[in-house]
Amino acid sequence: MSNRLGGTVLAVLAGVAVGAGLGILFAPDEGKKTRKKIKKTFDESKEDLEDKIDELKKQVRSAVEKKKHDFEEGFEHFVNTSGKKRDEVIATLEDKLAALKKQANDAADNVKK
Repeated sequence: MSNRLGGTVLAVLAGVAVGAGLGILFAPDEGKKTRKKIKKTFDESKEDLEDKIDELKKQVRSAVEKKKHDFEEGFEHFVNTSGKKRDEVIATLEDKLAALKKQANDAADNVKK
């Protein structure tokens, strides 16, 4: 999405710069004034482009930070869930082991009798 936005912003600014340049070139002014106008228009377009690039950088940073935060939350949830499942498996195995020990003790007691 950011890539398309950047391309669109760049295309719009390029169109503005080209349109302004052509308008100035065809205006009935002397060369010195025309060059000044072209330079002024170029400088303004350059400033606008720099502002748009800065805004795009901010948006990209914000999106990256959000994705990073979402990933960290998801990973933490996975780790917590895995820990709970591990504890459940260990508890079940301990219960089974206790039951097997009891059965073995009962069997040993029956053999002794």
